[in-house]
Amino acid sequence: MLQMTSARKGVITNEVKTVAEGEDVSLDILSRRIAEGKAIITKNVTRKNVNPIGIGEGLRTKVNANVGTSSALCDLNLEIEKTKLAAKAGADTVMDLSTAGDLDEVRRRILEAVSIPVGTVPIYQAAINAVSEKGSIIDMSEDDIFKVVEKHVKDGVDFITVHAGIRRATVEHMKEHKRTSGIVSRGGAFLAAWMLHNGRENPLLSNYDQLLDIAKQYDVCLSLGDALRPGSIADATDEFQIDELLTIGRLVERAWKNDVQVMVEGPGHIPIHQISANIELEKAICKGAPFYVLGPLPTDIAPGYDHITGAIGGALAGLAGADFLCYVTPAEHLGLPVAEDVIEGVVVTRIAAHIADIAKLGRKASKWDMEMAEARAALNWKEQLALAINPEKATKIHNRVKSSSGACSMCGDWCVFKVLGDRLVKPTERCN
Repeated sequence: MLQMTSARKGVITNEVKTVAEGEDVSLDILSRRIAEGKAIITKNVTRKNVNPIGIGEGLRTKVNANVGTSSALCDLNLEIEKTKLAAKAGADTVMDLSTAGDLDEVRRRILEAVSIPVGTVPIYQAAINAVSEKGSIIDMSEDDIFKVVEKHVKDGVDFITVHAGIRRATVEHMKEHKRTSGIVSRGGAFLAAWMLHNGRENPLLSNYDQLLDIAKQYDVCLSLGDALRPGSIADATDEFQIDELLTIGRLVERAWKNDVQVMVEGPGHIPIHQISANIELEKAICKGAPFYVLGPLPTDIAPGYDHITGAIGGALAGLAGADFLCYVTPAEHLGLPVAEDVIEGVVVTRIAAHIADIAKLGRKASKWDMEMAEARAALNWKEQLALAINPEKATKIHNRVKSSSGACSMCGDWCVFKVLGDRLVKPTERCN
């Protein structure tokens, strides 16, 4: 039985039990939120090796890591390594965005590599197949698109991004009222090119009921993609972004009427003073559906540091109510991420998510911080390093220069905890 159907009938599934226990949330509350569409469980019914996660209201802010081949660097082993490293670093999900090589094999290998939920963007493969078989993206048929969608969910993918909210009328309007950065969504660009050439409506929109039928068969979550997300802060919260969001709001309600789980994807590049308003707007238009954001990035000038830019935006978005953060790596806007970029991207995005959760979830989230504070006050290095969000990096830095004082090498004998411990309370044994 579908997760939403079960919740609406008062049936508690094993997946709901697993998520509720892991999140320390009441079964009744979680089930009600799933029934209302304010929380989702990501798990394809055919996939056996996956640990289901919950995304949405009252749950920990989740983190996604993107992996995948490109035409410039197609190395399956590298992408499998990145997938495993993302999971090890604490990513809650991964998305396969591959555009080169044997795409079916890449997807299957990634699904086998990890026990966390995996997402894909089927329109990528549909477009690439069309180029290979027919010579051009614009020559793909509606049937071609849906065959790929079915292939992905049959393989066990847990959620799929579908750019169903971009309309032909909006794309036509963009020709006369250009944006600074145009369409920066790859899936959105594929569909826009198809609509402009063929003079027809977006197949994912005009055949949305077919998408819902596929999703229901496998209980796959539809991630309603933001094809018109702003690719620069100059385009933030413009008419094109809002037009798509209004369409997505209607698609959310259609999905709920069919007991299909959905989440909504969002921006993108947003100046810091607009982030909160963007989250509130999505939550209002989409009636509380889980919100999945890329970053957002509140400035455009930090290539090489966009993982930090994204973490700043992500923390604010999470505080405002975003439920799911897609990581940004140091390679964003520059090139395909390597293994080290993936680790950095996951860790900084987890930091952003945790910062938001301290405010959203209170003591349930800040317990970790209290444990670290107590370990620091006691100069208990073993505990501090174990509690670090990236223990390997923290240990490496701490061990670069050792201090005989029992404190770190920054303050040595003049560490405040050592000074106060020696003079205001009775001396304690140093913890090296």
